[in-house]
Amino acid sequence: MRKVQSAFTLIELLTVIAIIAILAGIIVPVYGKVKDGANRSSDISNMNALRTALGLYREDQGAYPPQLLGYVTLYSSGPNAGNVIPATEIKNFLYPTRVQSIDTLRPIRLQVGTAAVVSAVFPSADASAVGSTPLLDLDGDGDIDGNDDPAGARQAYGPGDGNVCWNSALNAVVGGSAWGASPALQFYRISGYDVSRVPVPGGGERDELRYARFWTGYSIGVGPGLGAGSQFDDPRQLGYTNPPDDTIVTWNSFYREYPTAGNPQAIRRDITLQLSGSARPWDSKQMADWAWRQRPN
Repeated sequence: MRKVQSAFTLIELLTVIAIIAILAGIIVPVYGKVKDGANRSSDISNMNALRTALGLYREDQGAYPPQLLGYVTLYSSGPNAGNVIPATEIKNFLYPTRVQSIDTLRPIRLQVGTAAVVSAVFPSADASAVGSTPLLDLDGDGDIDGNDDPAGARQAYGPGDGNVCWNSALNAVVGGSAWGASPALQFYRISGYDVSRVPVPGGGERDELRYARFWTGYSIGVGPGLGAGSQFDDPRQLGYTNPPDDTIVTWNSFYREYPTAGNPQAIRRDITLQLSGSARPWDSKQMADWAWRQRPN
């Protein structure tokens, strides 16, 4: 009797390979979506924890902090004098008293060291013409019209003003080039809700401010806004005593999709955090165009 040996034919082998390829084509995108959803859920949870921590800070201090994590601190003495103190070793506004984990301040897609530092610029300001896009009845006449959209209620600085710096005369964060030799502020890059790196049109990247107590114009020697709290200023800013619930605290732009360099797609990939309510998805193109000045809804 002859011994019969069985083996795959070439057609059978190719069929198996084709089936595996089809399954991989189905599983890989599904896995990517599941992972993306898990990452976004984690960031939303952390952003809500930040909102809670800010509420506790305000109850204790009577105001919101200048930054979420704080500006970069250097060792003042010893063998490390002049070097950056890692973010995990500082004690500042929220961390570690009200936020116990540094990862709460770090979007999950941001993989950087605790001593990485950056300068930042203001995000792009609303490019629509002054007077064309009023948001609130700022002058109290009962109508929302062009008079409720003055220049001073708009964002005071943008990327073209250079790195963010501190002006002691105004007790405020301002655009660097507007104040000549004022030194640029340094931020811990791991604090991704203070600053965030984004692609820019034409190529390259920049680090943008994401959290500020005031965004609008400043009056020298007077203070923020159109004269220390004029009714013509946008009240949706953390520096005012009782900012409304729809004030945007910060936003997460790490999930944006860019069909072309620096131009985010108009889909709900950003995550915004408002004073009331949980963090939620928002249109990426709108956030890039309007930043903190998003229309209340």
